[in-house]
Amino acid sequence: MSDHETADTNEFGQPVGKVVNDWAGAERPTGAALDGRTVRLEPLSVAHVEALHAAFAPAPSGHWTYMPWGPFDSVAAYGEWVEAVVRSEGFDYMTICTPEPIGVAAYMAIEPSMGSIEVGGITFAPALQGTIEATEAMYRMMAHAFDDLGYRRYEWKCDALNGPSRAAAERLGFVYEGTFAQHRVVRGRSRDTAWFSITDARWHTEVKSALQRWLAPSNFDEVGMQVHRLQDLRNRQATKN
Repeated sequence: MSDHETADTNEFGQPVGKVVNDWAGAERPTGAALDGRTVRLEPLSVAHVEALHAAFAPAPSGHWTYMPWGPFDSVAAYGEWVEAVVRSEGFDYMTICTPEPIGVAAYMAIEPSMGSIEVGGITFAPALQGTIEATEAMYRMMAHAFDDLGYRRYEWKCDALNGPSRAAAERLGFVYEGTFAQHRVVRGRSRDTAWFSITDARWHTEVKSALQRWLAPSNFDEVGMQVHRLQDLRNRQATKN
């Protein structure tokens, strides 16, 4: 159902958005650690620099193509980047540990009064890509944003040409909303940005339960292969609703 189909009508006969009852805003992330079955997310700090740099080292140079930063040719260079983002008030970076630091992701575009927040800066070491731990890390950040902090909208933005990132967003349950043409200049090249989101309504009715069922130990066989695909579990949940 589209937003227009669920709109109210005001006293002038104009369509207007639904009233958000008792809205007092969401909370800012506090940097609390997030514990899961396979991962732990901790606030990014300089203590993670050496381990993260080592974890990223096997990645091919193309790993950084769509990122505004990297690759980092030394621990010191990566440490400078970490120190800068840790000091920034616009980001809340988390280190993904399994138990060693093996990736980072951040809350950004944080607007508590509007109930909107973005997950971005996602950098997975090769050993983390395509794993249960990677999916659980994204689930834990979503759950914290919606269930603990009270956000209404969770965003994912990426270079429109970044096929793997777009596929990852859609697999996790994000809905493509459109592309902002010439949105950025990154590495001297024009970037169109694809926008995706999950609303709190979809989180509670489809996305959360599908992720929980996919992550359950019973969804994996004795050699760690998935029994049900995440997309299939989400489609099944959507049909029930």
